[in-house]
Amino acid sequence: MVEGAAGPVPRASVLMLAWKAEATIVEALRGALAQTVACEILVSDDASPDATHERAAAFLAGSPPRAADHAVRLLRQPLNLGLTAHLNRLLALARGEVIVVMAADDISEPERVATLLAAFDADPEAFVAGSAWTAFGDGQPDAPGRSRLPARFRLGDFVASGRMSTLLGATLAFRREVVELFGPLAGQVEDNVLSLRGALLGGGLNLPQPLVRYRRSPDSLGQWLFARGDDPAQARRRRYRRTVAMYRAIADDLEQAVERLGAGLDPERRRAAADIVAMYRLEAEAREALLERPRSQWLAPVLAGLRQRGLRRKSVERMFKLLLPRRWLGLD
Repeated sequence: MVEGAAGPVPRASVLMLAWKAEATIVEALRGALAQTVACEILVSDDASPDATHERAAAFLAGSPPRAADHAVRLLRQPLNLGLTAHLNRLLALARGEVIVVMAADDISEPERVATLLAAFDADPEAFVAGSAWTAFGDGQPDAPGRSRLPARFRLGDFVASGRMSTLLGATLAFRREVVELFGPLAGQVEDNVLSLRGALLGGGLNLPQPLVRYRRSPDSLGQWLFARGDDPAQARRRRYRRTVAMYRAIADDLEQAVERLGAGLDPERRRAAADIVAMYRLEAEAREALLERPRSQWLAPVLAGLRQRGLRRKSVERMFKLLLPRRWLGLD
């Protein structure tokens, strides 16, 4: 039975975002309903052109078994919103103190929400959490995965890592303050923005348990960002353009989050945030230079990266690209 919004406020709100998931949404719903603690579960189809909504409605109407007394709502967006706008729409409806994101092509393990709640309870200063995962699909063998962040991370760890990667969005959970304090998400990605916002507020958790079965899918954000389905001659240019826009949006969001916290932000976090903003902006500029500008303008962002904490190793690697013809980089 699909329930409305009335009733007691749950500790956790599960947000299941669906797009072209008619073949996978029933499995995903089974995983959501198998959670061992009561949740508010918002299932939303982002105006899919297939039968995603109908499959979900039929499954839920059949009163499937539940491991706990969940409150389930099924929604259908009238127009396609895209990932972040869709997530913002559901965040405005969610009532739980902890938000758990689920995709309609992945499968959450039954203990996922309970494990996340226990982790947040044990660390009141953690505002975002992710976990290890098991990747499957595409005819490939199952493969374990985990973010390279420490088990307990702070904002400075993103600088120390020298990489732009954060928690995997498919495994994300966060306290609702991450959105209430900083406002809706912008841009095309949610994992970097939410990871950085949570770390800015106090830190995050990278749990070792594989709590999600992460499906390799041609419609995933990673496939879109890296243009893996495109013609190889166009894929790299498309990937560079998308990454440039993504990095600038992430930098904008973190910069605005720092401004909202104002003078109350301690100097260590303020400095780490400034370094991360600079890292993302310089990396965007370096990629844009390789893509769009003459070779004479490639050097400036690389030299700036050599002076920037967190980008030195990457900038040294990029120095070698200055010696290569553009066509060797796949950009012509």
